[in-house]
Amino acid sequence: MSDTLTRLAEVLEARKGAAPDSSYVASLYHKGLNKILEKVGEESVETILAAKDAALSGDPRDLIYETADLWFHSLVMLAALDQHPQAVLDELDRRFGLSGHAEKAARPQT
Repeated sequence: MSDTLTRLAEVLEARKGAAPDSSYVASLYHKGLNKILEKVGEESVETILAAKDAALSGDPRDLIYETADLWFHSLVMLAALDQHPQAVLDELDRRFGLSGHAEKAARPQT
């Protein structure tokens, strides 16, 4: 599973220096972090709506499609901030086997 994330991270990194008109990702980088964050928010809402529709219809196709868009734009966000998806996988791995309540209680208070 992480091989796909690694390959995608490599492509996203390569697109950072590309001309804005050469790819969708390059155009997002050119527009800046606020535009990337806007796309993450938009895809989050679309994923939520697709989940509600899937619960009613029993058809998960749109949910899968929208979740892929959300993950993709989240990866663009991470790359824009010079973070690799492996850091997220490492954090999920760290949490594996922990109680969600215990993990939340152990977080630093902000």
